[in-house]
Amino acid sequence: MGVEPKVLGGRIVTPQSRRTSNSMLMNMDWVTVLLYFLLVGLGWMNIYAAVYSPDNVVNILSFDINSGKQLVWIGASLLLILVLLVVDYKVYEHLAYPIYGTIILLLLVTLVIAKPIAGSRSWLDLGGGIRLQPAELAKFATALAASKFLGSISLRQQNFKDQMKLAAITLLPPLIIILQNETGSALVFAAFVLAYFREGMSPLILIVGGTAAAIFILTLLVPKLYLIIGITLLMALATWLDYRLLRRFKTMIVLWVAVVGMIFSVDYFVNNILQPHQQNRIKALINPEADPLGYGWNVTQSKIAIGSGGFWGKGFLEGTQTKFDFVPEQSTDFIFCTIGEEHGWLGSTILISIFMLLLIRIVFIAERQKSVFGRTYGYCVASIIFFHFLVNVGMTIGLAPVVGIPLPFFSYGGSSLWSFTILLFILIAIDANRSQELVR
Repeated sequence: MGVEPKVLGGRIVTPQSRRTSNSMLMNMDWVTVLLYFLLVGLGWMNIYAAVYSPDNVVNILSFDINSGKQLVWIGASLLLILVLLVVDYKVYEHLAYPIYGTIILLLLVTLVIAKPIAGSRSWLDLGGGIRLQPAELAKFATALAASKFLGSISLRQQNFKDQMKLAAITLLPPLIIILQNETGSALVFAAFVLAYFREGMSPLILIVGGTAAAIFILTLLVPKLYLIIGITLLMALATWLDYRLLRRFKTMIVLWVAVVGMIFSVDYFVNNILQPHQQNRIKALINPEADPLGYGWNVTQSKIAIGSGGFWGKGFLEGTQTKFDFVPEQSTDFIFCTIGEEHGWLGSTILISIFMLLLIRIVFIAERQKSVFGRTYGYCVASIIFFHFLVNVGMTIGLAPVVGIPLPFFSYGGSSLWSFTILLFILIAIDANRSQELVR
């Protein structure tokens, strides 16, 4: 004899639906959820520390300062998490392309109607002082679309047509974002290559990209003649160690010409293509001490703030570099400085360790998925968060250019927090239902 379904709040609840709900809660990766809330909580406290002034003490909950405003976004994120977990997980794959198309349309609308802010047309004014940056939402939308596409093909087959389709899916959002003059947000999409590499993309793309980046940086640091001589000697040594390269002598010559051509084109690219503020970011990365009061100010003050924290730090709300506004954008792009100054090397190491644990956990979740869609999406999430973390911390210590990339879950900003929350909890929802997935 069957069990009669019950009606709760207008919704029919059957024993099967209760079992599904309980199964989802049991299968949910609570370690990842805990790490999420830990980072959000620590970020909120440090946002308050970044705007705290001993001469004008304001309650952390006050909506007049960033910490109070961020609390509203955190509360909204909790509601968003509930929606993401309640929605049938299959929706994320079935509607991947419509979601992607909607965000592309939103990016184009933003490009047309958005008012310029600091030279960028990337923010939509929703009224009441609330603004939304669609470029942040484009990350999870692209991750969904790319994962769905990869679930229907195999990169290992090296089908050129499919690779071009994947490239179009990945490159369309950053191209529009570049037109909005948001280069930093556009750079994040390069992280998708790491996820594609896991699915069988040729490592040649990673090698070529890494080599090109290294040559670009070396050209800015080393005299061209020395660099050309060094590369020539390296190629000669490689040929001597592996004589089979002599059979590809013409290829080696073409490669040498291409590298030399790139070396001589770097100056033209920096001086004639990059905008003045982008040129200054490059200069600040290479030698911030050359103009410590100008383009080198951000990086110089950031390193001073982090270094002044020593091993233990100055203590919560005791950061002098922060209190006297030496470091700009303290609660957003340079919030890691607050950790370094107030909590020292120890606090910085703990924060980095939390991020590493989160990334390792996401990769673990990705690897246990039964579908290509789930696995690829997991690696997209890990790649995006890793890129943000690496560049944000790198730019505060002078190892990466200042490109305006927030620290995930930590920096002040509603669009950023929502974007990373959606990105992560879609994965958690997919993972919680992995037992229902078919192997593909």
